Amino acid sequence: MEHWELYDINRQKTGKIITRGEKVPAGYYHTVVHVCIFNQKGEMLIQQRQPFKQGWSNLWDVTVGGSAVAGDTSVQAAEREVFEELGLKISLAGERPALTVSFSFGFDDVYIVLKDVDLNELSLQMEEVQQVKWASREEIMNMIDDKTFISYHKSFINIIFDLNLTKDVHSHFKDY
Repeated sequence: MEHWELYDINRQKTGKIITRGEKVPAGYYHTVVHVCIFNQKGEMLIQQRQPFKQGWSNLWDVTVGGSAVAGDTSVQAAEREVFEELGLKISLAGERPALTVSFSFGFDDVYIVLKDVDLNELSLQMEEVQQVKWASREEIMNMIDDKTFISYHKSFINIIFDLNLTKDVHSHFKDY
């Protein structure tokens, strides 16, 4: 059974915990993470969800996503999800999310990792992941149009690809 810590609007822990599947109460939020792995060619590693997975069955998604469980930091949740879903050990020590997106009942921390991964060496989590492949920005945009990819806003996918290229949305403030 998975337990989630709840936060206030300022992302301060409230001391309240709910069980996965329970509705997040109004005025409270929980943390989810996404990890987007890119190769040297600028392609993103994407995964296809299992046909029996509740929510977006059979659709393609970014590399990895999931909820932080009680006791996890965002970084720990991101590292754990990558290992659980792909069997890939990564370290995000000292890293901050490239982007945090607020949604109606939580905070979504997006991490960007540059790593050439041999797809044949991955150990896919049978309960979650059907298959993986590398995809370009254009391929993902076409998949969104074809409704074979989760219906993220295209601007969200674009910013992830753009952040992969620049690594810093505020690069013009380097001398600040």
